[in-house]
Amino acid sequence: MVCIPCIVIPVLLWVYKRFLEPYLYPFISPIINIFWTKKAVSETAASDQKVGDKKNGTYTPESNGEAAANGSTVVADKKTD
Repeated sequence: MVCIPCIVIPVLLWVYKRFLEPYLYPFISPIINIFWTKKAVSETAASDQKVGDKKNGTYTPESNGEAAANGSTVVADKKTD
């Protein structure tokens, strides 16, 4: 048997997202922007970058080799046919 909140809460959330949010969001968004600025969001995204190259929105690590047990990198052997 499913508990009542497990049915009611998703239905209420769907009703809010579908019908109420389009009318309420223009009034609520200025209040949200005061507390949650885009500057804060962009600063955390920039500081999470690790060392390596970022090209075309993808992260490429510094080394193409495989890490050995002692921490050094060993270049992977490639098959040549």
